[in-house]
Amino acid sequence: MMKKSLGFRAWFYFRQGWGTYFAFIIAAVNTMVTTYYLAIDKVSDLKVIFPSFTIYAAVWVMVGIPLLITIGYIHFKKSPAYSSELDVGVESNPYCFKLLPGYTREVLFPMHLIMINMLVKLSKNDKLNDEEIKIISEIQKNLQVLIAGGYVGKPDKSKKK
Repeated sequence: MMKKSLGFRAWFYFRQGWGTYFAFIIAAVNTMVTTYYLAIDKVSDLKVIFPSFTIYAAVWVMVGIPLLITIGYIHFKKSPAYSSELDVGVESNPYCFKLLPGYTREVLFPMHLIMINMLVKLSKNDKLNDEEIKIISEIQKNLQVLIAGGYVGKPDKSKKK
């Protein structure tokens, strides 16, 4: 399966590298070069403050990086913008409204269901039947596999890496 999706995986990694790193650096350099040579270099009063591109870039980095860190901090910690972004992500993520595949669907929630069923039976003074005991034993085995660092369940082959 991985060979079939190798091109898509490479495309994904390419977009991540491009969008997160390369495009960011190119955009920052482009902005500095453009603003210096099209604005500051043409205005004599600004040319006195920034006599060379190197000085302009140094000031830009010394002021810009702390400023952008502060803006990023405010975005994540102090403004409603980030929580609104997460709200949209939660609303559009199908796994926020159904069980995740793997241990959640194979072990955790079946265990919750069995525990609820057991509580109902205990409250009625009923005993567990053989099928319920068999299911409990299977979940115990799956829990032991998970605790040992193993995997439970089978990934969907149509969506596999």
